[in-house]
Amino acid sequence: MTPERFAECLVSLRWTTIELTSALQCQLSWVEAMESGHAEIPENLALWLDRLAQCHETAAVPTSYRGLAG
Repeated sequence: MTPERFAECLVSLRWTTIELTSALQCQLSWVEAMESGHAEIPENLALWLDRLAQCHETAAVPTSYRGLAG
């Protein structure tokens, strides 16, 4: 996984690096290093992130509620 795809996955998931750090229970500096390309993204982490992102990209956000008064 490239750092660019890593960042795209986080955007698709609506996760910040801090939220990913919390999910993985790891060091923020490591997540930031992967995002910047200074650390290799482990294959199993890349596969997991990519699959989650693909699910979010395919499902999309529902829009039928927009414009309705709350």
